[in-house]
Amino acid sequence: MASRQPVASDFPAPVNISIIPPPPGQSPVNVLLLLHGLGDSTISFTNLAKQLSLPETTCITIQAPHPLPFDLGGFHWGDDILFDPSQGNMDHDTGFQKSSRMLREDIIEKTLFQKCGYKARNILFFGYGQGAMAAIAAALGLKSELGGIVSIGGPVPSSHWNSQDAIEKSRTPVIVLGGSSATSITQSALALLKKSFVTVEYIKWPRPGDAMPTNRDEMLPIMKFLARRLQSRAGVPEGSVEIG
Repeated sequence: MASRQPVASDFPAPVNISIIPPPPGQSPVNVLLLLHGLGDSTISFTNLAKQLSLPETTCITIQAPHPLPFDLGGFHWGDDILFDPSQGNMDHDTGFQKSSRMLREDIIEKTLFQKCGYKARNILFFGYGQGAMAAIAAALGLKSELGGIVSIGGPVPSSHWNSQDAIEKSRTPVIVLGGSSATSITQSALALLKKSFVTVEYIKWPRPGDAMPTNRDEMLPIMKFLARRLQSRAGVPEGSVEIG
């Protein structure tokens, strides 16, 4: 079954998505799933997907399933809401059982695999902060090797910590990026990523914090990673059969 362009009606309610097709005239060979951070929505990452304009790639921005309380606006990926009094903000690591199941079963398995004909190798994640943690949790729950994960400031969720010795490493490649200080990508977080995935590339930005890339130099490692991992059918004759 050849892969086809996903449409909104393929996805089950109440999943909230935005679909950005490949550039005109190009086939939807790959799917990049973009997951926003805590307190955000699909809007910012939909704009990012349009700016990326990746060849032969459909970008799907997915809104976190849970709204923030108290009319704060925005959404979150966690199973719960916890406030961290030491930091004066919300804890990012509050369990990802519900969101990872939604990503794994509703988005990837039931829709992209079964309805649209994609293989795991052609599906990638791009996540920021809590969204990256949800992507990592979903990938660790899949037996198949995905195309890759771009994690900006997203470590392995603590819910996976105690079971790492019994879990076989995922073959999905990961690039993780974070600041030189005030970062979630600590040495212990990086060690756990390397314990969870066979291939982990770490980029330490020469600035504090895990904010999104702010210039070309910070974005370049991500684009190189995507260039290596995205599949292409450009120049493949019509009717050819893929082997393997």
